[in-house]
Amino acid sequence: QVQLVESGGGLVQAGGSLRLSCAASGRSFSSYAMGWFRQTPGNEREFVAVITHSGYTYYADSVKGRFTSSRDYAKSTVFLRMNSLKPEDTAVYSCAAKPGDSYLNIPGRYDYWGQGTQVTVSS
Repeated sequence: QVQLVESGGGLVQAGGSLRLSCAASGRSFSSYAMGWFRQTPGNEREFVAVITHSGYTYYADSVKGRFTSSRDYAKSTVFLRMNSLKPEDTAVYSCAAKPGDSYLNIPGRYDYWGQGTQVTVSS
């Protein structure tokens, strides 16, 4: 069992930055791929970024070059640094954990989810 708790969301102006954190508790954090997804009302969850258990990162085209995912194994925490934020980045951001390195952009493949944190980017 893995518990995930996100923090770091908030309100920011367009062009600004935020850093989201996702603290994990439970076993085997280092063996999980940790994904970030976002969702807006009436829409499905959208893949944002993922960092594999070995540290490889992959990003959605919409955030590539602006967002960076990293992980601190000692603290069992993953981060999502978001720069050059746009109003269309406004969403609830959630972190998720899954074993293995396949289907990394598919929400249904993730076993554990955090509660989500709201990010609002004003124009």
